[in-house]
Amino acid sequence: MSTLIVIGYNDKFKAEEVRLKFLKLQKEYLVDLEDAVVAIKDAKGKVKLNQAVNLTATGAVSGGFWGTLIGMIFLNPLLGFAVGATAGAISGALSDIGINDEFMKELAATMTDESSTLFVLVRHSTADRVLEELKGVGGKVLKTSLSHEDETKLLVALNG
Repeated sequence: MSTLIVIGYNDKFKAEEVRLKFLKLQKEYLVDLEDAVVAIKDAKGKVKLNQAVNLTATGAVSGGFWGTLIGMIFLNPLLGFAVGATAGAISGALSDIGINDEFMKELAATMTDESSTLFVLVRHSTADRVLEELKGVGGKVLKTSLSHEDETKLLVALNG
């Protein structure tokens, strides 16, 4: 079962900085991330989600490959590529993996302007090592599925 952690920052760049720390920890096999998204609320109050994986582009590349392959069978690879890439991009744009986009936009909308929010969905982690790396990064825990004891440990680590 995955664990959701949502941390808000008053700086619009801080959430991205902390996400990079999580990605570094993932490369060191200390945390297994299912999803890591940064939501930024601009000066006009508009929320933009920065996904870790661009599903539209991934779908277009995959669809283009399969479309070309099928097009080669029917002796028209360019048409196959165009149709496959279009279908892949549409299916990628319509799919949602990990954390629900609407949930993220609603929660990030409650933040102040020029702020950012980090949404992390963790499959597994080496908690003590991860908390040590996150020591002093700050932020406010907005939502979590951690136990009260683990949430307290997270708060202590964030506040350094």
